[in-house]
Amino acid sequence: MSSDYYNNKIEEIAPQYLSLSFLDVHNNWAHHLTSLFEQKTNPSILDVGAGVGRDVGYIADLAEQKLKPDNHCQIYAVEPAAEMLRVGKETTQHKKVYWLQDSLPALEKTTKLEVNFDLILLSAVWMHVPPSHRARAIRKLANLLKPGGKIVISLKLGMTKEEQQSRQMFDVSVEEVEHLAQDYGLFAKLEAQNEADKLGREGVYWQTVILQLPDDGTGAFPFIRHVAVNDGKSATHKLALLRVLLRIADGHPGAVIRRESLATGDRVILPLGLVALYWMHQYKDLIDHHQLFQVPNAKPNMGFMKPDGWHKLKHRAASDYRIGNLFTGEDAIALHKTISASAKNIKEMPCQYITLPNQKTQVFEAATKSVRARDSIFLDLPTLQKWGEFSLPETTWLALSRYACWIEPVLVNEWVKTMAVYKGNAAYATPEKQVYLYQALKWLDPQRTTSEVRNRFEVLSKSQSMQCVWSAKRLNQEYDIDHSMPFSRWPNNDLWNLVPSDHKVNNNKRDRLPSELKLKEAKERMQDWWLSAWLEDEVANQKQRFFAEANIALPGLTPHNDSIDDLFDALLLQRGRLKDMQQLNEW
Repeated sequence: MSSDYYNNKIEEIAPQYLSLSFLDVHNNWAHHLTSLFEQKTNPSILDVGAGVGRDVGYIADLAEQKLKPDNHCQIYAVEPAAEMLRVGKETTQHKKVYWLQDSLPALEKTTKLEVNFDLILLSAVWMHVPPSHRARAIRKLANLLKPGGKIVISLKLGMTKEEQQSRQMFDVSVEEVEHLAQDYGLFAKLEAQNEADKLGREGVYWQTVILQLPDDGTGAFPFIRHVAVNDGKSATHKLALLRVLLRIADGHPGAVIRRESLATGDRVILPLGLVALYWMHQYKDLIDHHQLFQVPNAKPNMGFMKPDGWHKLKHRAASDYRIGNLFTGEDAIALHKTISASAKNIKEMPCQYITLPNQKTQVFEAATKSVRARDSIFLDLPTLQKWGEFSLPETTWLALSRYACWIEPVLVNEWVKTMAVYKGNAAYATPEKQVYLYQALKWLDPQRTTSEVRNRFEVLSKSQSMQCVWSAKRLNQEYDIDHSMPFSRWPNNDLWNLVPSDHKVNNNKRDRLPSELKLKEAKERMQDWWLSAWLEDEVANQKQRFFAEANIALPGLTPHNDSIDDLFDALLLQRGRLKDMQQLNEW
């Protein structure tokens, strides 16, 4: 799309576009929008090529009218032309619309939000996408849809050669869009055809196509279930890798280094060191504390358990293998070697043997790098990138992210069944004994960091007045440390997620998700707590740890972010993701 044309002609174009209403242009499919607000409590909508904001402005107003007061609509507007973006922001300045400067086919910034949409609108946009980029654009848009979500595309026909050249436009057809949709698991419906141009331009007419994604149209969910339930397992490696990737997808949207577009499909690139660290985390207590065997024979050792690495860290707990922790001395050297051994084991075992059903094509890829062991290591995203990269299909990443709360019980259940038949675990073969195996597979202990934060609160309370983040009540003897995003729904013990709360207020909140309004009302108090507890004192690595945890756990932040305003905006995004993906009750 020629942004220069639209930037230079903004004074002429803006009044022209705003002279028409949304219904003047989109009346042929507007009933889908109304149905969306009637059927969904918290819909999300993306307008790609949102121009001067006419359409998103109407959508925001309609959401206000149709949705109940305790529901909300996430509305995102994407526009590549800077001047159009500026006018669009002005047009919608008092409406709940989030603007991004982004463009097809990559939609890089939009993808980084880790938000999926019920409806995506491309109004007068498709003709700007070069034919060579259209397959990738449809694939990217399909990956941004929720199951059952729709893409509305208006096609402009009757363009003159002069117009095509000045505005960088290309011929379009319903047949081409339908063919591309079929290739990427969407079904297409021609909603309206040969409608006259509403601006009265002679020879110009429009057609509207709606593409829809069936529930899990990518096939990623059945594939994950196949590996978990049906695939052969000579050890627990395959289940371990799937659970590691699920935990990263669900808990660390900021871990994505980049996305790559290949002929075989888009792929997500993660730090291999992070995958290896989580691999160590989940095996640590299973093997060292619970002494559960992970292979069929009665041999306790696995390939990544080396004398100069794993066995020198037996005094460590699984909870030590987490973002934001610092290792020094002999422990740091042993940790370096254990991460390296784990990365190698992941590459040679599950990556090699997890293939597409009835094929030899590997689904996951690991590119390892040699890392020299040192006597100090701080666990953050830049450090964990040193071990190389781990690649997986974007469709699998999205399925793990969207369906984590349904997939994890399947993985844990299969892991228990797998361990129970191993010779070394004969004591747990009977169903009543397998309860112990389920307990051993718990991922996080919510008490550990709560105690740490409580200790910090006690220190601060001796020199300053403390207040409840949610209610502003003064806190004295009786208080709680609350997970702002409920631990039972999203297990996260990071410093930023733990806040002081009045005991009665916390009991009232329980495991409900704070509403967007409640979170915004608490912003100043929450940020004051972050500053006083973690960011103002010169405690070794405290600030570094705080941001390391936040930057990998929350969507849209950079690895080097140190802004609490950006952190809070990302927290609002994550709140929306949790509400959307798990349909949580709000508080």
